[in-house]
Amino acid sequence: MAKRGEKLLERMRANPRDWRIDDVRTLCAAFGLDWDRPAGGSHYGVSDPSQKRHVTVPFARPLKPVYIRQLVTYVDAVLAARKDE
Repeated sequence: MAKRGEKLLERMRANPRDWRIDDVRTLCAAFGLDWDRPAGGSHYGVSDPSQKRHVTVPFARPLKPVYIRQLVTYVDAVLAARKDE
């Protein structure tokens, strides 16, 4: 699944437009990121124990490119932290 996640991450990096929340969920599952569903809110939370902060992604269709860019940066930071361990 990591190979599929890497391909998805590269596609998101190349084109941050027209992504859906299911794509974000797939990316999080591929890299083992924590995915928190909203408890009445409209934003999902993406987190990892290696990071002090988390990323929020709204449940909107399609997702705005700014959220995809933030997610890609976050995944890169998580992968860098895991590599250093």
